[in-house]
Amino acid sequence: MDLSACAMSQRPFGPLFGLLGASVIGLAASAQAQDRPPFGAQVDGLFVFQGDSDLSEGGEFSSNRTFLRAVTAYNFDNGASLGLSVSYGQFDYEFSDASTQPWTDIRDIRISIPARFRVGDRATAFVSPQIRWDYQREADADDGQTYGAFAGIAWEVSDSLTIGPGLGVFSTIGDNGTDVFPALLVDWDINDRWNLSTGTGLGATQGPGLTLGYAATDELSFGLTARYENIRFRLDDEGLAPDGIGEDRSIPVVLSLDYTPNPGVSLSVFAGAEFDGQLTLEDSSGAEISQQDYETAPIAGFAFRFRF
Repeated sequence: MDLSACAMSQRPFGPLFGLLGASVIGLAASAQAQDRPPFGAQVDGLFVFQGDSDLSEGGEFSSNRTFLRAVTAYNFDNGASLGLSVSYGQFDYEFSDASTQPWTDIRDIRISIPARFRVGDRATAFVSPQIRWDYQREADADDGQTYGAFAGIAWEVSDSLTIGPGLGVFSTIGDNGTDVFPALLVDWDINDRWNLSTGTGLGATQGPGLTLGYAATDELSFGLTARYENIRFRLDDEGLAPDGIGEDRSIPVVLSLDYTPNPGVSLSVFAGAEFDGQLTLEDSSGAEISQQDYETAPIAGFAFRFRF
């Protein structure tokens, strides 16, 4: 859950997984929505280290990922809210064989306008249009531009369960296609300590992940999160594929420890692995040049969140 939902949930946030520009179930406001101040703001950040992983065609690679995001939101008296989210991220790749290195520094910039509103007494609808730029440092940012929206509706079935459908529709780089993905939105308090949710966090791609959380105390909690990741980006006019397209896809799974000393501060450390990884290189017309699988890669990092 995050402020980009425009909801001030105190749940632990998934540190690695997916910025939709709108929270999935955090948007399903409860009666507490009336207690929120009119304005809210949040700053959060993330660093992820991916260790060396062997490539199927020889050699190995590693990467570092850094994200920073600022969000502001206005909460209306009727339970609706409107926000603005701006984030900047960087993927730093290092390959063992410089002569066959497909890309290096990748930048990720996103702007979204998340909105939510009540539908009847027990349902909340939300929509989050987003524009995004993913490109290698020396490439033209406009060549890596995509746009789309994620929307859905969630019903408060009971005090412990909120559930509903979601749908994302986004343009893609290179083939002028459209990426459409459905999602089942769930926020289920299994008991006083366990929760299962399709929440969002910071710094990845479209679509919610699934998190099983355990609240050990009011301040300490644990989370196990998994999701499917797929990022495409425009390359510069040099290297193996001038003005081409790179793609990195995997299934990361992490275990996190979240410390929340008060509602305004949250600190997290996490560790896990990326499974079923694959790197794809395409030329400027979108024709595939190479595709390499990579072995399970260890990942670890930390995240922070400050609310005002």
